[in-house]
Amino acid sequence: MPKATQKQTKEHNTSLILKTIYEQDGTSRAEIARMTRLTKTTVSSIVVDLMQEGLVEEIGFGNSEGGKPPILLSVVDDARCFIGIDLANSEFRGAIVNLRGEIVQRLNLSISGRDSVSALELIYTLIDKLLAVSDESICGIGIGTPGLVDPHEGVIRRAINLDWQDLPLRNLVEERYNLPCYISNDCQAAALGEYTFGENSATSNLVVLKVGRGIGCGIVLNGQLYYGDGSSAGEIGHLVVNEEGESCACGNRGCLETVASTRALTRRAREIAQSNPNSILFQFATTPAEINTDILINALEAGDEDIINVLAEAGNYLGIALANLVGVLNVHHIVIAGSAARFGDSLLTPIKNTMRRHSLSILAAKTNVNFSSLGQDIVIKGAASLLLANELQLV
Repeated sequence: MPKATQKQTKEHNTSLILKTIYEQDGTSRAEIARMTRLTKTTVSSIVVDLMQEGLVEEIGFGNSEGGKPPILLSVVDDARCFIGIDLANSEFRGAIVNLRGEIVQRLNLSISGRDSVSALELIYTLIDKLLAVSDESICGIGIGTPGLVDPHEGVIRRAINLDWQDLPLRNLVEERYNLPCYISNDCQAAALGEYTFGENSATSNLVVLKVGRGIGCGIVLNGQLYYGDGSSAGEIGHLVVNEEGESCACGNRGCLETVASTRALTRRAREIAQSNPNSILFQFATTPAEINTDILINALEAGDEDIINVLAEAGNYLGIALANLVGVLNVHHIVIAGSAARFGDSLLTPIKNTMRRHSLSILAAKTNVNFSSLGQDIVIKGAASLLLANELQLV
């Protein structure tokens, strides 16, 4: 193995010191030297460089242990910002995100009625508008998209809802804006967002199950996003759970998405309304065709037993899927994200109960399943954290 050059060594040490300050907010130069095993001279020199770049600042004094009190250091949260984009199903969501995952500016644009070409143009419009309102130092663009994605090449291999196939989105964006761009499947981005900015950031292993119009999961193992050999790990939504079930867009029948996605829940609710003119659903909709997720929430809050049962059935299927993940990965932290999280405990409780029934009890007992605290921003923040990981090595 060739010996590292002086430049490579300094870049490595700079990255290590910056990450230490980022993770140990309010730490001193001496403490950084102890944790990184670098000399105090090296640490002091690199800290000077980071302060000159505006990335690090002195924030006061720590407790003295007999001598002069140590000067504490912190990363300047707004020193660098990223554009994070979520190519959600009903709208494209974008935001400017700082180093701590805080939203500085946000913008949503509707995608209704657009074809593949105009959908791409809408991404450009979204980025243009965000750049126009930004006073921050934007150092990259991250995009979370539904579909099959090659994150290493930045190519969307197949996105059915957007009618994209082999779209070299990273190259297109980088050439247009002269900024680094990283692309990931939205569920994988959500997992990285949860790992970086969520309440489970203290763990090195977690699974995020994203349930909305589609279903997928993102996996973080040993602090690294797990893509799989073909970069498509987590396509759990197309596992067949009912061979006699509905046809799926993927060509199979009875996929998990056909029984537990919000589209499936809405379809079941419409069927209930069509067969029962006295359904509580008609308190909130005049026709079955008007029923959507918001109306399901209203009916649930009104105590509609039919909707409670529909959610219990969906939760059962999701719980079986999670039981398989628990058995295969033995991950102790599973997070539910996506628009279905709005159903709360009516969905979460059957998920947990079924997962426990279908898993080894010793594994299930140590597995925590809960909702993400990041809400609808989980993919945006995950897309931004792709830059945090790849450009600044802070993840």
